[in-house]
Amino acid sequence: MATLFKEVNYNLTTLIQQIDLGVIGLPDIQRPFVWKDTKVRDLFDSMYKGYPVGYFLFWANANIEGTKGIGTASKQKHPTLLIVDGQQRLTSLYAVVKGQEVIRENYEKANIVIAFNPLEEKFEIPDASIKRNPRYFQNISELWKDDADLFEITDQFIDRLKQSVEISADEVKKIRKAFNNLTNLEGYPFSALELSAEINEEQVADVFVRINSQGKKLNQADFILTLMSVFWEDGRKDLEEFCRLCRVPSKESASPFNYLIDPNPDQMLRVSVGLAFRRARLQYVYSILRGKDLESGDFSIERREKQFQNLQFAQSKVLNIINWHEFIKSIKQAGFARHDYISSDNNLLYAYIFFLIGREDIKMDLYDLKKLIAKWFFMCSITGRYTGSPETAMESDLARLRGIDSPDQFKRVLNDIIDGQLTNDFWFITLPMDLATSSSTSPSLYAYYAAQYIIGANGLFSKLKISDLLQEGLRSKKSALERHHLFPKAWLERNGVSDQTQRNQIANYALIEWNDNINISDTQPSQYLPNYLSRLSDEDKKKMYYWHALSENWEQMNYFEFLIDRRKRIAQVVKDAYETISK
Repeated sequence: MATLFKEVNYNLTTLIQQIDLGVIGLPDIQRPFVWKDTKVRDLFDSMYKGYPVGYFLFWANANIEGTKGIGTASKQKHPTLLIVDGQQRLTSLYAVVKGQEVIRENYEKANIVIAFNPLEEKFEIPDASIKRNPRYFQNISELWKDDADLFEITDQFIDRLKQSVEISADEVKKIRKAFNNLTNLEGYPFSALELSAEINEEQVADVFVRINSQGKKLNQADFILTLMSVFWEDGRKDLEEFCRLCRVPSKESASPFNYLIDPNPDQMLRVSVGLAFRRARLQYVYSILRGKDLESGDFSIERREKQFQNLQFAQSKVLNIINWHEFIKSIKQAGFARHDYISSDNNLLYAYIFFLIGREDIKMDLYDLKKLIAKWFFMCSITGRYTGSPETAMESDLARLRGIDSPDQFKRVLNDIIDGQLTNDFWFITLPMDLATSSSTSPSLYAYYAAQYIIGANGLFSKLKISDLLQEGLRSKKSALERHHLFPKAWLERNGVSDQTQRNQIANYALIEWNDNINISDTQPSQYLPNYLSRLSDEDKKKMYYWHALSENWEQMNYFEFLIDRRKRIAQVVKDAYETISK
């Protein structure tokens, strides 16, 4: 049987020339993002040492639409050779050799800069120390500029180096040889497999998936995004644009920008799939979107078109800015008003699926829906519902919604799950035990901060609310609130508590204004407390002690007894806050 590809050999110069002209282009089954700079550095190091660095897979097709040039410069020709596999490598090579900007994963343009030490024949990403080191040529892209003179560049480097250190004649020879070897990478050989122009977009997508699934396994979202590029290009572009705009404040028009999450296209795709197909596991969705009947194994164009219509409808709801911001409001209603207090993006994105099901499919009243989703997210966050095996847990939760078609039923199902998790045993046994940790990213710690937000707590000894002090969008050299050790670390160490995990227990933390934190320093609580309590009335003190889970005379307690007592009090504050959003 005739193969659908042929083997072609290139050198680096030819590849760069073909990209520069626009002959080699990038099809929309991939995005124009490059590796981290360290990986590009390692690529050049391997080439310099003469190691193989893999092959490229191209598709010969003169008429396909929806292609992109590599880099950000305009091209002379429409691509006739499209790169299917190896795009990150080739884009990185082009960017360095041509000094061309590329588009980063945060959608910003940037240059890749690699420094070279010719004496050690070593490549580095220039940090502050490398930039000050005369042994490094700071940017190897300079060597391949059209007007670059290798001899002049080498002589100038040697002269600068001699001003800092003594170098021998042998070292001068080594430097010249190293620069020469580096520029000779223009002749570095590459092998490429070229797919026939006779095959179609679906076959190319299939080849791409098969190749990548044999090596570093791509996740199922990558496969689905590949299919979207082939069969629904605008859908993928809409996903990427939505995610880009989530990162960019806008005063001009409606925008999905927010301070809670900067989603990626594959994350928003998961939300669309959850809404469209009621599935969390993506292992079968790729086949479904290709038009496969999972029972018979047959493929159908009509079935594929129908499933993409379902996905298209769901995605329009997912990317609806009104839906998105109403959902964000429900998360803030749960007290989670800062990104750094959300321990799992899965918890947030899966909550968005339930919000959309309630709003678009069940037609639940928006006010009631936001209150329900606030409770749901609070429960998911404090219990880490979607942090262990998220797809399995979500698949089970979605299964419980099958056949549900009324707001009352929807509300009952979610409340039953919540009540099954947040039992009395959870509040009085599990949560205090969860708080017995020094982890600064503990879901139970974040739940306590959310609780303080909900109940309107002030910072410790402060007249200002925690919600105001932690307002997103404000940036300063000092954080408005800092985590203060109620029993200072240095004092504890002087008094025999040598274990750092014990000194850094969650129950020893309180949110305090930075200047108060500095002033307290390592003073023991029985000494610093009277001064700060003098700011407060008896009523203010009562509220302060409740908000910050402190008992009377806590400053006199044995440290370990204090921790046990405060964990119980923190759990009670969290419980009270949950009941507040449940009313």
